[in-house]
Amino acid sequence: MTSFRCFLVLSLVSFLLLSTVLPSISTNDEQDDEDLRFLEETEGKSVDIASLPHLSDSDDDQFPEDDEEDEDSGSEQETDAPLSDPYKEPQIDEKDVVVLTQGNFSDFIKNNKFGMVEFYAPWCGHCQSLAPEYAAAATEMKGEGVVLAKVDATQEDELAEEYDVEGLPTIYFLVDGKHTLYPAARNKDAIVTWIKKQIGPGIYNVTTLDDAERILTSESEVALGYLNSLVGPESDELAATSKLLDDIKFYQTMNPDAAKLFHIDPEVKRPALVLLKKDAEKICHFDGLFVKTAISEFVTSNKLPLVTIFSRESAPSIFESSIKMHLLLFATLNISEKYIPVLQEAAKLFKGKLISIYVQVDNEESGKPVANFFGVSGNGPT
Repeated sequence: MTSFRCFLVLSLVSFLLLSTVLPSISTNDEQDDEDLRFLEETEGKSVDIASLPHLSDSDDDQFPEDDEEDEDSGSEQETDAPLSDPYKEPQIDEKDVVVLTQGNFSDFIKNNKFGMVEFYAPWCGHCQSLAPEYAAAATEMKGEGVVLAKVDATQEDELAEEYDVEGLPTIYFLVDGKHTLYPAARNKDAIVTWIKKQIGPGIYNVTTLDDAERILTSESEVALGYLNSLVGPESDELAATSKLLDDIKFYQTMNPDAAKLFHIDPEVKRPALVLLKKDAEKICHFDGLFVKTAISEFVTSNKLPLVTIFSRESAPSIFESSIKMHLLLFATLNISEKYIPVLQEAAKLFKGKLISIYVQVDNEESGKPVANFFGVSGNGPT
């Protein structure tokens, strides 16, 4: 009888213990399942830097859905646009940017063969950064017959829905009313270069030394073909390549003196091609078959710096590159000068195969979030 009572006591104690522990186990399991969803997305895949928070195009402010429940309960969107500290628009000269609404959008399309439209929100940080660049591009393109416009997606929700706007800003280029997504960097030079390629030949002639000197002093990256003729198969291949590469300006010349300024031997066999950059590797000479595919591969492999410094400005060039393998150096700014040259020398051996990137871990805006994402701590080098 005594042993039976002991058994009952032990059973009761065990039951009480289990009833206390099981809820916490269940809660932990649920939490683990939620945390591990990240692994489900990346299982069997290499980590893509484009998925990093707050840095790439993929982090564009998601267009808030018009949800009655959010209005009633207080949505998370309030963190983006706090009522207590409303965003004040900076003073930007946007005189050449057309403001579009549902009422005048159709007329805009009807009256302009070429146009660009940005869907934005006043509180969107990316939109705020884009605004002065977009305005400057609008002014420059005014004389080219291209009108740049903007739509406040928070006010014109029907237009935003019609054009499948999910992230902000979303930029479309319109030709006779047909729209395509703008894919290049969000700065004035990139926007202007990309538009000119869409509406023009994509390649420009260099006939005088003044032309050559102006290009060399004003451009950061250029490709120049030294050809036998400015029309014909060689020029056609170069122009076709230019259409494939939005962020590089292409030029062509027959002038030996102009070619010499671009570091091409005037006596070299034509056609010849050179890519010039303001980087540690300033000159890249093409030695392949002068056809679109080979030229495109050459420029793509060489257009990025040997070591790209990670920032909001450089991120699109990294993410949109066809090269998907990345080698990252993490280090604070004060020690980076010691290690970047080493990485540059190594990068020469892997051009076209991987992108070498320097991440400044003590940069609060761009470097630190990347370091946190990869679990890198300390000053480096890592």
